[in-house]
Amino acid sequence: MGRNKLYWIISFACLAGYIWLFVNEVNPNAIGHNTNMCIVKHVTDIPCPSCGSTRSALCFLNGNITDSLKWNPLGLILVILMFLCPFLMAYDLLKRKKILYALYNQTELLFKHKWVAIPAVLLILSNWIWNICKGL
Repeated sequence: MGRNKLYWIISFACLAGYIWLFVNEVNPNAIGHNTNMCIVKHVTDIPCPSCGSTRSALCFLNGNITDSLKWNPLGLILVILMFLCPFLMAYDLLKRKKILYALYNQTELLFKHKWVAIPAVLLILSNWIWNICKGL
């Protein structure tokens, strides 16, 4: 994937994430809590590995790190990415660099190694089992 396409995708994803978090922060009962937005959970009645990420991110942004980790540790990763990616993109565009693009490519190559991919998959599976056990 080219740099421009990646940056457009990241920009759109971050913007959608900011809007989603804002809507859920302003009116928590509007979308995230009473409505089942997860397609996996809606179809199977089983939470997916990322269920609870919105509540996790909101807890983190409100300073509740412990509650954030209880909802879903993936929410912390999302918050970090949603914070860092726009700054790295802006830096790259202003300085005509490719730091974020290179980081993306290095990460993609890293996850092609079994010694990285297998533990990552096991962590996601364990998070999924934890989501099921806690009844998300």
